[in-house]
Amino acid sequence: SALMPRVDHMRSTLNMQEQAFTRGQPETGANLADELEDLVALHGPQNVAAVIMEPVAGSAGVFVPPKGYLERVKAICEKHGILFILDEVITGFGRLGKPFAVDYFDINADIITTAKGLTGAVVPAGAVIASEAVYDSIVSAAPDEAIEFFHGYTYSCHPVSAAAGIAMIQYYHEAGLYDNARAMAPVLEDALHGSFDASNPYVVDVRNIGLMGAIQMRTPPGYGPGALGHAVMGHAWHNEDLYVRFTGDTLAFSPAFLVSEEEIGLIMERVKRSIDAVAPKFYAKSQGSA
Repeated sequence: SALMPRVDHMRSTLNMQEQAFTRGQPETGANLADELEDLVALHGPQNVAAVIMEPVAGSAGVFVPPKGYLERVKAICEKHGILFILDEVITGFGRLGKPFAVDYFDINADIITTAKGLTGAVVPAGAVIASEAVYDSIVSAAPDEAIEFFHGYTYSCHPVSAAAGIAMIQYYHEAGLYDNARAMAPVLEDALHGSFDASNPYVVDVRNIGLMGAIQMRTPPGYGPGALGHAVMGHAWHNEDLYVRFTGDTLAFSPAFLVSEEEIGLIMERVKRSIDAVAPKFYAKSQGSA
């Protein structure tokens, strides 16, 4: 596109016809990774600098990668000498019950971008983690008189952010937050799928992995995507003392790592009441105008 020239996109792995209401990673869809081979053949491996992706597409609606998909993409990158870059702003620092998604999926990345959990949002901070090979290639190519791994910006290396990051990383281990996130992952899975299944007329999919999940609602006839999601969010906020993040008509969940089983149950109860209170009104209006 004009905004992102010389960038190609691979298809999303989300396929609700085959994957709807799957617990964890879908069994089908890993073959979509082979589209990368087609793009390499089209442009030539020497013209493909990197593949950049989220291991779990979080803000898009918690799109869980099929089994074997990430591993296949990584293998193709290694085969052609292409950098494999993972955006772990959401999955980094424990969201899947492991420090990073690369640990959860047992893969390696050449570069990882991260933020959010780095400081627990106490103060803004982001970081880029590079493999030794990437680091050495940059340092070796730098002129003798230059800063080798230069990445300075106005607010780089702010001491408050650095202190918050160090303290947060220590706290993850001292408070057992990774362990609790890992323990609560199956609780969230059961709560999501136990509260919403294919028999619910307002829900078309439920997805989950680690301590994150999503409920995708059916878009009512006559309404654009997001109208129902916004209304459910507003009802939960004003009537259930609950904030629910939505993207389109998908409700996304990323509970705090110290969440309890009881709190997860309360979240699902309040979400269900909110959907039941709001969705019928949308469908009644759409049927009345038909």
